[in-house]
Amino acid sequence: MTLEDIDPPSFQFGREREEREQGFMPDPDDLLDFEEPAEIEEVTEEPRPSARSRLQRLMPEMSETTSRVVVAIPWIAFAIAIVGIGGGVFTLAMIMLGVLGLREYFRMAESARPILLPGYVTVAGMVIAAHFGSSFQILLVFACLFPAAFVFAAVRRSHELITTSLAFTVLGVAWMGIGFSHAVLLRDLPLHGGALLIDVLVATFLSDTAAYAAGRLFGSRKITPRISPNKTLEGLIGGFVGATLGFWFAGLYQDWLPGIDALLMGMCIAVVAPIGDLFASMLKRDLGVKDTGRLFGPHGGLIDRLDAVLFTVVAGYYVSVAFVY
Repeated sequence: MTLEDIDPPSFQFGREREEREQGFMPDPDDLLDFEEPAEIEEVTEEPRPSARSRLQRLMPEMSETTSRVVVAIPWIAFAIAIVGIGGGVFTLAMIMLGVLGLREYFRMAESARPILLPGYVTVAGMVIAAHFGSSFQILLVFACLFPAAFVFAAVRRSHELITTSLAFTVLGVAWMGIGFSHAVLLRDLPLHGGALLIDVLVATFLSDTAAYAAGRLFGSRKITPRISPNKTLEGLIGGFVGATLGFWFAGLYQDWLPGIDALLMGMCIAVVAPIGDLFASMLKRDLGVKDTGRLFGPHGGLIDRLDAVLFTVVAGYYVSVAFVY
């Protein structure tokens, strides 16, 4: 026996006896199997699911059309409710929608650094002036925007592109303020204001729906490729017919609105509705925005859904005054 045959001491007393008692005899093949140790997974606490994600788990997968309908139903109910109630409730709702619409617009034009607070206050003031005054008071409130915006612009540290900031602010306030204030003027017309506002809304949404359907089925001649490539002449004609017939059909159930007047009013709404739609599309394309927000889920933002309405309620008020009052 040589010194090489003697195992070096391990100084682990009792270890060999325990292994013998447990019958531990390593398999020679195991000595050749060098598996990498399994990585220890980090135990992280899963984030709590939001209310929206929980709702998505409960609801089955839906097509885009179905999801649009599901999202639209509560908003339609909301519109019917506030128009039916009218008065201060409708005015407060228009203030809320006006501020939300202006917020979406300011986010679109964020690079221009619009002047926020005077814009929000002016839109709210224009809607309030419509309820307690007339179109003249709306103009007075809108005029107050200029000195207020000047003060806020003057105290800025940098006046670089200040003209652009002022211009974007005035455009947004005029767009939202005039539209929502005239919705209040129309609703506040005596006796038939609520019915006329519903007629305008129905004609506007039928214009959009009929234009979409006609464009998908027959559309081939593009009319505004630089502003909205999907707009076609066939869709424009379909929207005109849909809005006109929609307003006329509503007039059949209103004995105070003659059929010829309803037809002419519907034609006015049908002409103005696509202008409002194209106006919003032009601004979104220039600012590099696809959807103005996610307030209406798959329908997009508030401006995406009410772009035509912001024009038709103004036209609807003046044609209602001309034909009915």
